[in-house]
Amino acid sequence: MPLTQTARDAERERIARHVLDLVKERGAEVPWTVAMSESGLTRARFEALFADYDDLFDAVAQTWFAPQLAVMEEVLAGNLPPQRKMYEFFRRRFVISQGRFREDPQFFTVLCEMGAANFERVRSYVDLADHYLCELIAEAQAEGHFAGLEIDEALSMINQMVTVYTMPDALIYLGDKLSEKKLARIIDTMFIGLSGEAGADASGVNALKVAS
Repeated sequence: MPLTQTARDAERERIARHVLDLVKERGAEVPWTVAMSESGLTRARFEALFADYDDLFDAVAQTWFAPQLAVMEEVLAGNLPPQRKMYEFFRRRFVISQGRFREDPQFFTVLCEMGAANFERVRSYVDLADHYLCELIAEAQAEGHFAGLEIDEALSMINQMVTVYTMPDALIYLGDKLSEKKLARIIDTMFIGLSGEAGADASGVNALKVAS
């Protein structure tokens, strides 16, 4: 009996979570054949769910990135002031990655390596984050921030300033040198000085307060 789309999606997510458990248990990327044999499904049923390894990887990536997507969309839909909204957009994703790294550094490292080796498969998540960030930039510009900058120009500079908070593998090398307080100062500095204009129009006010 054919699966409904809802049942199919649920089964794909179940297998994706199981594959993540196998990666954690074995400390290495799981081959297609192993994922199939460990799934508890027949070959025909497994192949009906996943066309190939890339399709399986996509399901695993979707499951792994789901929390980050959820917090980005939550922040975007909120009514926070631009400066706080920008901070939360980066902070909440950073907290998820930091928590995962602290919980199991080895597993986190393997997942980073898998992402790097299959970057074209995860590029869409990077592009989506950039799309959401462009929306935040446009909202900020509507309130007078980032004056004189094209959105793409502001996007590029912002990404360069916060890259260590958006690239998960930075945690492997920097660890506790990365912090929410430092991120807040970076966002403050960004809003104070990031402008295409000169003089007083480029000034700003330090407004973020982060509890120790």
